Amino acid sequence: MNAVTITTKGQITLRKELLRHLGVHPGDKISLDKLPDGRIAIRPLTRTGKISDIFGMLKREGQPAISIEEMNEIIAKGWAGER
Repeated sequence: MNAVTITTKGQITLRKELLRHLGVHPGDKISLDKLPDGRIAIRPLTRTGKISDIFGMLKREGQPAISIEEMNEIIAKGWAGER
């Protein structure tokens, strides 16, 4: 049994072994669900979405898209102090 103490602020601290079991790290979020029998279910909140959701994120109206090669050329010139 993993007993925890409730602070005067109504907070609890979960032990490292429980956090490892959930697979969460500092900064991650967890979900607490109230169950009908008075228990609470804890589960990690996983990030949702697809990598393709970021495509076009940097696009600006009126500006043409550039290729990876063009990006690499611009970056190289920047590092060389030419831009």
